[in-house]
Amino acid sequence: MTVQASKLVRMAQQIADNNNFTPDVDVVAEKVAQHIQKYWDPRMRQQIIDYANSDEAQVTQIVARAISQIRVNT
Repeated sequence: MTVQASKLVRMAQQIADNNNFTPDVDVVAEKVAQHIQKYWDPRMRQQIIDYANSDEAQVTQIVARAISQIRVNT
């Protein structure tokens, strides 16, 4: 994992931890995806998508679901 990918995954996980107010994984993943979509630069979003789609990806279930929901070009 590159340093940049590591930082992005850590940031996404921190967002998930801060939104973990319910045991419903889908709700938390949606909150994480919304935050990433709203506040992250498109290049950051693309980097975490690329990492999550790589063979070396190590992300939690919530972060993986959130990444699958984000879009790059908005």
